[in-house]
Amino acid sequence: MKRVDDFRLCLPGSKQELVPIMIGGMGVDISTAELALEAARLGGIGHISDAMVPTVSDRRFKTRHVKEKLQQYKYNVANTDKAEVQFDLGTLAEATRMHIGKTMEAKRGDGLIFVNCMEKLTMNGSRETLRVRLNSALDAGIDGITLSAGLHLGSFALMQDHPRFRDARLGIIVSSARALQLFLRKNARLDRLPDFIVVEGPLAGGHLGFGLEDWAKYDLATIVLEVLAYLGEEHLDIPVIAAGGIFTGTDAARFLELGAAAVQVATRFTVTHECGLPDKVKQEYFKAREEDIEVNGLSPTGYPMRMLKGSPGIGAGIRPNCEAYGYLLDDKGRCAYIDAWNREVTLHPGEKKLSVKDKTCLCTHMRNFDIWTCGQTTYRLKDTSRHTADGGYQLLTAEHVFHDYQFSIDQKIALPDELALAS
Repeated sequence: MKRVDDFRLCLPGSKQELVPIMIGGMGVDISTAELALEAARLGGIGHISDAMVPTVSDRRFKTRHVKEKLQQYKYNVANTDKAEVQFDLGTLAEATRMHIGKTMEAKRGDGLIFVNCMEKLTMNGSRETLRVRLNSALDAGIDGITLSAGLHLGSFALMQDHPRFRDARLGIIVSSARALQLFLRKNARLDRLPDFIVVEGPLAGGHLGFGLEDWAKYDLATIVLEVLAYLGEEHLDIPVIAAGGIFTGTDAARFLELGAAAVQVATRFTVTHECGLPDKVKQEYFKAREEDIEVNGLSPTGYPMRMLKGSPGIGAGIRPNCEAYGYLLDDKGRCAYIDAWNREVTLHPGEKKLSVKDKTCLCTHMRNFDIWTCGQTTYRLKDTSRHTADGGYQLLTAEHVFHDYQFSIDQKIALPDELALAS
């Protein structure tokens, strides 16, 4: 049986050979710069996320973007209408360039670093804020952009005048051949094909591109084959990257043998030192059982979302914090969580502690690591490590996990102190 190291990824127009392992872009700052830098150093592709990038900038570089925005709109905190709460585009550009620029300055090795950019971060000005995010990433020298959480039918057009539009690596995440077909048709007039296509299946973590009731009916291998068949019919040679539920090197090699050019993996990297989750949350991932994982409709985006049932943010009834954050406000200043919270305020007048069961304030809870998004295979993480003296589990290094994907065979998983012998 072949292993991942027997394959190499070559992106269009390049002779560079990459290890066909891409680490997915988990926000908010869960896929940290440190994690992405390790992937690049090891010859693969790493992601950072631009989700809530002003917040990330404040944490990393001691800027004051969030406090300044809150101060500007503090008068509106008690107002149910958030239409006036706007992001300063200059600040957004500055935060994006700083986060990405500092990451690219630290890059070593032959791999690449991409940024994951969600269309569903509508930010009370979806088109203009997305334009700034995309173009600022290109300004900062990012190797590539992965368009996620949305159809992105107009996203290429938002970058078409940028001098790097044709040389940066631009790709999209889809969950069906139909979604890819729509994207390609919409962008045909630009004469610019994507450089890669991530096909994300139903076992992925976080937001899913499937229905809440029918996600379990789909299968990643089937979707990958459908996308490959469609590309073949159209005579398009675009690398396809399989994602979602790929837990071992053997799983990955099977998709490469199936015709995928690479795999995108993330779940196993959530318990590495380089991952941005707090260590106590990483232990929750290790401890998780299969029955602790659910797909629910709590996200205000409207997309189903996979997370651990024990996430502290589930059922919390905090006041909407849009004046500080507001990343999911639509173009009219609306958010499904605001509507749900206002409903509970009306139903329970004078109540000091509310509970909102059907939606969650995703901005605040993701910022505080209180919504524990995860892949379906999270319950298997305990099999990748060893118990520690305090009853927890040993955290791993990103290099260890990357090499285990790269070199392992026969569904074997190398435990931390066995990797040297395995490779």
